[in-house]
Amino acid sequence: MARLNGNSMIMWFFFAIMFGLGILHASAELQRFTHTPKNDGSLSFLVVGDWGRKGDYNQSDVAFQMGYIGEKLNIDFVISTGDNFYDDGLTSDRDPNFEESFSKIYTAKSLQKPWYAVLGNHDYRGDAAAQLSPFLRQIDSRWLCLRSYMVDSELVEIFFIDTTPFIQDYFISPEHTYDWRTVNNPPKTYITKLLQDVAMSLRGSKAKWKIVVGHHAIKSIGHHGDTRELVSLLLPVLQANKVDFYVNGHDHCLEHISDTASPMQFLVSGAGSKAWRGDVQKNNRKDVNFFYDGQGFMSVQLTQTDANIVFYDVNGQVLHSAMYSKELHSVGTKEKLHSII
Repeated sequence: MARLNGNSMIMWFFFAIMFGLGILHASAELQRFTHTPKNDGSLSFLVVGDWGRKGDYNQSDVAFQMGYIGEKLNIDFVISTGDNFYDDGLTSDRDPNFEESFSKIYTAKSLQKPWYAVLGNHDYRGDAAAQLSPFLRQIDSRWLCLRSYMVDSELVEIFFIDTTPFIQDYFISPEHTYDWRTVNNPPKTYITKLLQDVAMSLRGSKAKWKIVVGHHAIKSIGHHGDTRELVSLLLPVLQANKVDFYVNGHDHCLEHISDTASPMQFLVSGAGSKAWRGDVQKNNRKDVNFFYDGQGFMSVQLTQTDANIVFYDVNGQVLHSAMYSKELHSVGTKEKLHSII
């Protein structure tokens, strides 16, 4: 039997997924959680990724500044973009690394709010199911991590997507051992079903803002660059359903890149601890609004009409900000996202 090379495997994978999307119909909305916004209907939250190092690599310093900004903005919750525990996730839901890298680090009063997390590739190197365990919420009630789900906050719906199983290199030529239980190998069925569920959930959304969160970048000029599997499979779904922002980690940096085919913005916040890789890809440079190679985090403030995005460094200094506004047109209910700053 002839053996497929890496490129052939990936092309077969893309074909199989897209074919599957056309013939399978057993889709359902993602599991939904509700989060009540402020009394005035607004919402604010922080985003941090790639952080869990027991306070090392400036994780504690980033956490301190998050606490300060969180209090200033009166945040409603925190989003984690994955790689929550290094180097190899958690060994079980009794692993002390959970408290040593999370509960004992993010101690500020303003951060005692729900943390909505996704899994990253480092999390899959351990017991991936451990981070999903309800037992962790008995240890620290802030924690909520599932493979894929959505948070409905009236003003915005945030869709959390498990991106690690999309990456073919983790299956074709893995450098590490991954916990693929429940994902299947190859993951065609899992990904096909996930894409269907995401598409159905996005189509059904009536929220003013739609945000999608994953661990891996769609567009990035950081160390890992664009993720070709997500560009081919996930990006068209997001564009077709008018997603406003795609938020991710994976690259240990902060970035803001604009989509060339839609108003969607790509926001990278993966600088919660170890950073300063010193390498930048040349792809997408004309669409890059901001890139920073060091540690930091991001804040998002939403109202019915405006989204204010701010990136901060490890000292809490503002590095970059952008404001987007939604205009309601008089004909029908069409909306347009445009940049103010």
